[in-house]
Amino acid sequence: MSIEVNGKTIETTESGYLTDHTAWDEDVAKALAEGEGIELTDKHWDVVKYLRDEYINNNQNQPMERQLLKDLGKVWGSKPSSKDLYKLFPLAPTKQGTKIAGLPEVQRKGGY
Repeated sequence: MSIEVNGKTIETTESGYLTDHTAWDEDVAKALAEGEGIELTDKHWDVVKYLRDEYINNNQNQPMERQLLKDLGKVWGSKPSSKDLYKLFPLAPTKQGTKIAGLPEVQRKGGY
């Protein structure tokens, strides 16, 4: 599968995740978010940038929700609740956020 962004074809898996995270840019993120029915706000971008930073600069780490909440609390000045993140990414912040961030699909099962 693939998506078209600014005249470029970007390859994706059957579930819509990028096959190459280096093909990602903000326009790709917007296209992926649109496909998920999400309009990106500053808080969405904070999550996306955090997930990309963790993956790219921290040994391909894909943090679980608890760590995401803790670290975003430092960015936002107060710790968000799970409910806050699910308002941003209704199909799971660490999974749907990861997709929009252009990273490989998270293979773990649930977990907090």
